[in-house]
Amino acid sequence: MGTMTTRAKNPSMPKNSWKNEHNSMGLLPSLRQKKRYVVFELLSDQKFSFPDIKQEVQNAILRFIGYEGMAKASVMILAERFNEEKQRFTVKVNNAFVDTLKTALMLSTHIQQKPIIIKSLITSGTLKKAGLYLNK
Repeated sequence: MGTMTTRAKNPSMPKNSWKNEHNSMGLLPSLRQKKRYVVFELLSDQKFSFPDIKQEVQNAILRFIGYEGMAKASVMILAERFNEEKQRFTVKVNNAFVDTLKTALMLSTHIQQKPIIIKSLITSGTLKKAGLYLNK
């Protein structure tokens, strides 16, 4: 019925264009989960590979907020946003869990029995801006 009234107002509109336009969009922006990208730097005497860091990040989050919290936080450690030379990595997280993520990683003290410190550099709403801090 809504398609008919819209088309009646604008006869040049193709048939079913409103229906096709809105179905292909997916979720409305207001219903989407808001995300943040957090860039972290790992400080240690030794350099670690991405899989080692990813494993420790996941374990630290699980220890702090558990499986349910990790699912709600929608944590994703981005492999393509890892700087091995500077030991910096990017984590995508739900905006409500940014502080929780930072706290969980701050409590992480060891990788392979080697002491580490993980500090956050920046929190951003865009991957492009977060990527600028990987190489600075």
